Amino acid sequence: MTACSHAAPRCGAPTTAPTPAGVQVLHVTAADGVAVTADLYAPHPPAAPMIVLFHQAGYSRGEYRAIAPRLNELGFNAMAVDTRSGEASQGVGNDTAASACELGKPATYVDAVADMRAAVAEARKHARGKLLIWGSSYTSALVLAFGGELAADGVLAFSPGEYFTDLGKPKTWIADSAAHLTVPVFITSAKSEHGAWAPIAARIAHVTAFVPETAGHHGSSTLWPTQPDHEAYWTAVTAFLAQFR
Repeated sequence: MTACSHAAPRCGAPTTAPTPAGVQVLHVTAADGVAVTADLYAPHPPAAPMIVLFHQAGYSRGEYRAIAPRLNELGFNAMAVDTRSGEASQGVGNDTAASACELGKPATYVDAVADMRAAVAEARKHARGKLLIWGSSYTSALVLAFGGELAADGVLAFSPGEYFTDLGKPKTWIADSAAHLTVPVFITSAKSEHGAWAPIAARIAHVTAFVPETAGHHGSSTLWPTQPDHEAYWTAVTAFLAQFR
């Protein structure tokens, strides 16, 4: 398991790979004034289902550069969001982390919830169909905790866990919060991480769990084409998403 770390953001303009053709870069403002940056992959009409994608610790919206286009192929629009607790991924810097740093705002995992709220509100301006939220590592726990508040129609969590005890949260904060979810939920991780989220999954009414036969990988990056067993994960994800099309 890749451990989560509460990394502080780096101030200054991040180095960012070119934005892919057809992708729109959006900027919204969180409740505390932090500028939240997101990439909108929306080749389909607004009536198509939308997935809002959140990255893992130390990463950025770049975690989804190879994932969002495949979601588009499955019929979904997607929005990949920078949250303030992160740095870079796939050559894409984290603009939201830079904004938080410049403004002197805290950037722990829990503080990233403000960015998630702002991003989901923005996504609803671009979508009239069903809206799903998807998280990776620490954000996968947060989408389970806040999926109900955010009125998601479905939740996908890649490598969730109780990552927040050193931030003052109870040991079962995610499990207790996720127990209130009434929508379909998908959970997966590396094979070795199953024990970390099994107690969480046991509290969820409508859960689909995928534990790979191979070692797998931490977070959403298990779906990258460079991962040897990524297709097994994609098969499970595709089957879960079929109910929303």
